[in-house]
Amino acid sequence: MLRLEGAVMLLVSLALYQRLGGSWETFALCFLLPDVSFAGYLLGPKAGAFAYNCAHSYVGPLLCAGVGVLTGAHICLIAALIWSAHVGFDRARGTG
Repeated sequence: MLRLEGAVMLLVSLALYQRLGGSWETFALCFLLPDVSFAGYLLGPKAGAFAYNCAHSYVGPLLCAGVGVLTGAHICLIAALIWSAHVGFDRARGTG
């Protein structure tokens, strides 16, 4: 069920991204940014797991989208959709 949820989130994020007119070059450049959280493992397994889990939760993208909606900041909506697409992709693969 979590893989299906991830796949749906990925597809919805992609559809909304296209509808908002986001640049696919920007999408490609930023899609893997949440994986920078792996660097947290340089500080140890506890810090690494915390950083990874924070970057691979839907909480961050939802907060980012909320800021975008409340302030009209298009860039926040774009970032939230790229981020949620990444989380969905990872969950669809069974990771994240």
